[in-house]
Amino acid sequence: MGSGTGRVAVVTGVAQGIGRRVAEVLAGEGYALVLADIVDPVDTLAAVRAAGAEAVAVVGDVASEAYVTGLADRAREGFGRVDVLVNNAGVSLLVPAEETTADQWRRVLDVNLTGPFLLSRAVGRLMLAAGGGSIVNIASIAGLHGVSDRAAYNASKHGLIGLTRTLAGEWGGRGVRVNAVCPGWVKTEMDAADQASGGYKDEDIVERVPMGRFAAPDDIAQAVSFLADPARSGFVNGTALPVDGGWTADASWTSLRLRKR
Repeated sequence: MGSGTGRVAVVTGVAQGIGRRVAEVLAGEGYALVLADIVDPVDTLAAVRAAGAEAVAVVGDVASEAYVTGLADRAREGFGRVDVLVNNAGVSLLVPAEETTADQWRRVLDVNLTGPFLLSRAVGRLMLAAGGGSIVNIASIAGLHGVSDRAAYNASKHGLIGLTRTLAGEWGGRGVRVNAVCPGWVKTEMDAADQASGGYKDEDIVERVPMGRFAAPDDIAQAVSFLADPARSGFVNGTALPVDGGWTADASWTSLRLRKR
């Protein structure tokens, strides 16, 4: 199997939200795609094929070492190479620290941190053998700052940024770049579920963001596309890029921020 660019990307968590949009953008740029999700990403697979991409879907849990090994084997056997890995699969947990159970903690860390490690190790071996590649981890501004009632989620995303920097140091000299994108709040199904729990409202986010809006999945996907492409970001390695409308840059209080709008 081949692709329009001859380049192949593995993208996880593609059934909805950010992952689906990343897959669509990369399909539009001519990548062949290996799509991973814990549910069958039927709609995403149809969308990228309609855009002209060769694509396969491999259903399973990124926290499973056996699944990740099989996913890497499927990519190698089907396409012969992997140029880009986007570790997007993740779960949220909006619970006060004192009420977070050990099982909840472990599940968030398993999906959000152990999964990207296992995938980076398995796919990274293919990239290292080929002498090049780009790994893009979808972290969060919760990996740059603390956010209340998200102890497990914050810890997983802080850890993911640490993993990003470590792999960038280990593998950069061997041709494999590793970077992270740190979204602010994005209008996705995950946001809808978190809001339904009563944790926050739209205005809580919009008033805090200097640009006065949520991110759209495409905002994140375009950043991923940039970091994936060696022609545009070939000397970018080990960065944690906020895509947050200025959230992490602005220490103003709300009334001052809104007065300036």
